[in-house]
Amino acid sequence: MIFLIVSTHSSCLNNVEEVIEENPIEDFCKTRSFSLHVKTIIDNNCIQCHGQGGNSPNLTTYNGVSSNANSIKSEVVSRRMPQGSSLTNEEIQAISCWVDEGALNN
Repeated sequence: MIFLIVSTHSSCLNNVEEVIEENPIEDFCKTRSFSLHVKTIIDNNCIQCHGQGGNSPNLTTYNGVSSNANSIKSEVVSRRMPQGSSLTNEEIQAISCWVDEGALNN
C-alpha cells in the first residue's frame, strides 16, 4: 500500500510543466549590432586616437574594427582602453557580445 502511494505521488511530480527562464545576458547579446551599438561606442571613445593618421589600428571602418575585434574586446574588458576615459559596463558587454556573436556587420 505504501509503495502504491509513493509511486503515484512521484509520477505526479513528473508531469509538472518546466518553467523556462529567460536569460537577460543572452537576450541583451542577441540585440547588439555593429551599426546601432558598437560603432557608436567606437566613434565616441576610440577614433580620437585610432582614427585617420592616428594610432594603429585604424578603427574608422567596419573592416578596421572587425579585423581587430578580439583585441578590442580584450582591451576594453581589461579596461586598458580607452585611455583617459572608461566605458560603462553596458558598453563593455555590448562589445563583448558583438565579438562573441561573430563580429557581424549588422
